Amino acid sequence: MNFVDELSVHFLRVVEVAAVASAKTMGQGERKFSDQKAVEAMRLELEKVEIAGTIVIGEGERDEAPMLYIGEAVGSNENRDAYPKVDIAVDPLEGTNLCATGSENAISVIAAAEENGLLNAPDIYMNKIIVGPSNKGNIDINAPVEENLRRIARGLNRDVEDLVIIVLNRDRHTDLIRDIRKAGARIKLISDGDLSAGITAALRGTGVHAVMGIGGAPEGVLTAAAIKCLNGDMQAKLFPFKEGDEERVKKMGIKGGFDKVYEVDDLAPGKNIVFAATGVTHGTLLKGIRFFGGGYRANSVIMTYTPIQKTTKFIENIIIDSAGVIPVTIN
Repeated sequence: MNFVDELSVHFLRVVEVAAVASAKTMGQGERKFSDQKAVEAMRLELEKVEIAGTIVIGEGERDEAPMLYIGEAVGSNENRDAYPKVDIAVDPLEGTNLCATGSENAISVIAAAEENGLLNAPDIYMNKIIVGPSNKGNIDINAPVEENLRRIARGLNRDVEDLVIIVLNRDRHTDLIRDIRKAGARIKLISDGDLSAGITAALRGTGVHAVMGIGGAPEGVLTAAAIKCLNGDMQAKLFPFKEGDEERVKKMGIKGGFDKVYEVDDLAPGKNIVFAATGVTHGTLLKGIRFFGGGYRANSVIMTYTPIQKTTKFIENIIIDSAGVIPVTIN
């Protein structure tokens, strides 16, 4: 079994246990508690994986996050020198508010690549535009919104009026929302979860054609890992939003500052990438964890990228009485 296939098997379990742990807190209104449970479960499961892993996208800097912080060593604690070095990006619970309120589209996520295969992005905002394979090479984040919408529509062989664009429902997007509506496209506003939204935009049959707007830079790296596996496209620029952001970017040695346009290969340059996600609550991309007497059902997606091929597998696991896993692959 090669590097990517072996990690896929382990990471499926990693995101699943994190999703189950947070799903048990769903609707209780405690977003920090939900996130804590996901983080604890993911970290314990990562300790079982025979890798010399380093968190490059995590819960924050060491002083802010007791576990899964940026720079933390994860994986087996024994014989680390014998195991492959792996950069890891995690979001144990993407959509903490969604889980706390029982809303749709909360997921547990992990991505990995060989050492230096994922950008160590600062925990600030990032402006993004994300599309599927039909529009690879068509987008330009520096172009006006209307121009990008025309390009996206042309790539899909449809009119701008037929497009559905996902945008986070935030005050900072007032102008963006106005420009999209003026161009004639339709908008799907979401409260949280721009990572799962980005993946949805790159998959056929979801009824979503692009994601535009400003979200987290760490989520941008995770999204790029998935987009690379899906053969989609993405452009992004770091976005200064609060005092100290410019200093943080300089401190991390990031060249180009806020003018640099990041392509997919800038955000996820790895030659071997694994991306895994499990649904916590029901959503467009994945069904959430469903508990029943003696067990649960979990829906996950595993994506891989190698120089030879890209794969995407949707998987349903049914756990019964802790006796084992009955895997059902959805083609």
